[in-house]
Amino acid sequence: MHITQLNRECLLHLFSFLDKNSRKNLAKTCQKLLEVFQDPLLWSLLNFHSPVELKKDNFLLGPALKYLSICWYSERVKVCNIEDWMKNSFQRDFCNRHENTVSDFLLDVCNRCPNLLSLTLSGCGHVTDECIVLLLRKCPKLRTLRLENCVRITDHTLQAVTLYGGALQTLHVDFCRNVTRAGLETVREKCPSVLLRAERSANMIPDSQPEKKLMLEKAPRKLVQL
Repeated sequence: MHITQLNRECLLHLFSFLDKNSRKNLAKTCQKLLEVFQDPLLWSLLNFHSPVELKKDNFLLGPALKYLSICWYSERVKVCNIEDWMKNSFQRDFCNRHENTVSDFLLDVCNRCPNLLSLTLSGCGHVTDECIVLLLRKCPKLRTLRLENCVRITDHTLQAVTLYGGALQTLHVDFCRNVTRAGLETVREKCPSVLLRAERSANMIPDSQPEKKLMLEKAPRKLVQL
């Protein structure tokens, strides 16, 4: 039996075992397989392993998406996590190439994927509170939000959880150094049913603007003079 003789359900099942590139390549072989590739039922789950993958045309983004994961485990992530005012020209150039890639993709998700149930972001150092807040508002069915090593995430995201995360059941903010204990306590107080985890977040040193650091350095000197 030729593969094209299988019914739609069988073809969808077979496609589900393939990665995104393999699905795209198979879809190029004939019209029937292209139609299977374009079936929204095939795209309820998407996993990405670097920002570059978000720019490819080997997947579909739509209302059927329920589970989304963008996890970048690379030495390059460390560059993104450096405070902006401490980066050298090489590091800035590297970040400029992909700084808005994940945020722009998530904006697309906000507009096209209202049924999203789970979002996992790891190593996405350029994602901001504004992006996550909008996603919480646009995806009211979101049950699981896992943020790991997302250094620009602050208590603003935690506050948004208390306002818009009505369906949220699980919240992880691991290694997010700009999250504070006060923000975590607010979530625990206002959303007691949410399973909250914050490994090495509130214990880490938050970012400070250069002028704030300067003020902190001057303060001990004034005390000595007094």
